[in-house]
Amino acid sequence: VQLQAFGGGLVQPGGSLRLSCTTSGINFGLYAMGWYRQAPGKQRELVATITNLGTTNYADSVKGRFTISRDTAKSTVYLQMNSLEPEDTAVYYCNAKGRLTDFWGQGTRVTVSS
Repeated sequence: VQLQAFGGGLVQPGGSLRLSCTTSGINFGLYAMGWYRQAPGKQRELVATITNLGTTNYADSVKGRFTISRDTAKSTVYLQMNSLEPEDTAVYYCNAKGRLTDFWGQGTRVTVSS
């Protein structure tokens, strides 16, 4: 099983980034997918999740700015991040949660700074 997250980078406050997480080795259509993040010195926190039926859930801190989506044909989950703030700086991880299994990707770093 592999989850590969990419798309991070350095962006100015107010800017946008789109993260992608490609998966292999799982039946993508049976998994809920999520994005989590971990800022320096802080615990990992939920950013957004999307069920296999497309129901989404967001942390209050990103509602209205971030959008999670999934493409079953490509076994990929996305996180569109707009109006980025310095507080969004973190390593972002994708997660695949099945009924009995839970997989994590390696993370991609997002830095929001002028």
